[in-house]
Amino acid sequence: MMLKKWLPLALCFLLAACAVVPPPTEAEVLAQMKASFKAAGIAQLDRLDQNALQKQCSAYATQAMPAELKASLEKAALDAVRYPADGRYLGSWQQGERIAQSGVGLQFSDNAKTVNGGNCYACHQLSKEEISFGNIGPSLYQYGKLRGNTEPVMRYTWARIWNAHAFNACNIMPRFGAAGILSEAQIRDVMALLLDPASPVNR
Repeated sequence: MMLKKWLPLALCFLLAACAVVPPPTEAEVLAQMKASFKAAGIAQLDRLDQNALQKQCSAYATQAMPAELKASLEKAALDAVRYPADGRYLGSWQQGERIAQSGVGLQFSDNAKTVNGGNCYACHQLSKEEISFGNIGPSLYQYGKLRGNTEPVMRYTWARIWNAHAFNACNIMPRFGAAGILSEAQIRDVMALLLDPASPVNR
């Protein structure tokens, strides 16, 4: 009987105590995150540091980002895209297929000399022969066959691979060029996989 009498009062004190605890600051959250990870091999803690766009995306993770801010972030990302200086967009689709299938690179178990893959099949369907692919991203099967390989299509595709944030500020596609994941030559090869009529993507 005594317990039933005092339990509501104790609960009130507990809730009141919780109510006065301020939420953690951004610096405290970052410090806690960094304390939860450790550097291993080529995977260092600087990967936890966000750029300006990532900070804005985190700030608006649970609410809609203002349209003007979103547009400005996308424009900045698009303006920073480096297109091939010689105007050549397409490399070898055979090499592009190897890059799309490879998930190695930039992991703690890799070394600095590991040639990075794109791991494209983790999120996209590209060819009808490949039976194991993800569906986080849209199917890219017959990408070039449906779109052609005009200059605007090639520039758009290059920019999308270089930094997809240029078209959707907070999407989850890796920034293959902007983040230095793939080299310019590798991006040419992935472009060929998507746009070369002889590629299995377009057959």
